Amino acid sequence: MCSKPLPLDKQCGVISSDLLKTIPWVWHGFGTRMAEGWPGEYTQVKQIHSDVVFAADDGRGCIGEGDALISSTAGQRIGIRTADCVPLLLADPDRQVVAAVHAGWRGTVAEIARKTVRRMQEDYGSDPRRIYAAMGPAIGECCFEVGAEVAEQFAPWFPNAKNLTHVSLPETNYRQLLEAGLLAEHIDDQRLCTACDAQRFHSFRRDREESGRMVAAIAIL
Repeated sequence: MCSKPLPLDKQCGVISSDLLKTIPWVWHGFGTRMAEGWPGEYTQVKQIHSDVVFAADDGRGCIGEGDALISSTAGQRIGIRTADCVPLLLADPDRQVVAAVHAGWRGTVAEIARKTVRRMQEDYGSDPRRIYAAMGPAIGECCFEVGAEVAEQFAPWFPNAKNLTHVSLPETNYRQLLEAGLLAEHIDDQRLCTACDAQRFHSFRRDREESGRMVAAIAIL
């Protein structure tokens, strides 16, 4: 386990976003399968593939059932766990607010990314045009084949797709963030497929019950 103050380097097996690194008070990272023990203690939720968003200020440990957390408390690490689902980290450089979102296919269909942005607006006064967002490793369209019932639920975001057999969760969340008011230049999508890269990433689609989990975390320094 990396010692505090947890540098985001290759030894820790953590991926960082160049976009979020432009905000000096943001600490963040997307864990890989090499990041065992990272990020130490953090505030989390029992993830249920929902659109439930928690205001996590001053929370400790597991604070409830849901899939997104928002914090404006300095020193509080918030995080989510993934193994194919989209890990999304948000930061408002003006209001000093951060968020961590777990967007599986059900949460994506329920628009959890957009609803997290809305909570940042309503509860913290954030302007979506000033929010920065980074998406970490997630299953890509290349590996996420879905049946007709699931594909139908993604049709609103892909109206021109005639035969939607493979779905891109990162692209869907990207489009939802744009709909929420974020600027394209404020969205960092690294497009790293968890299912394709067994050396670096856990993947439930690839490894099923043997898959581990990776943590994406963010905090205000």
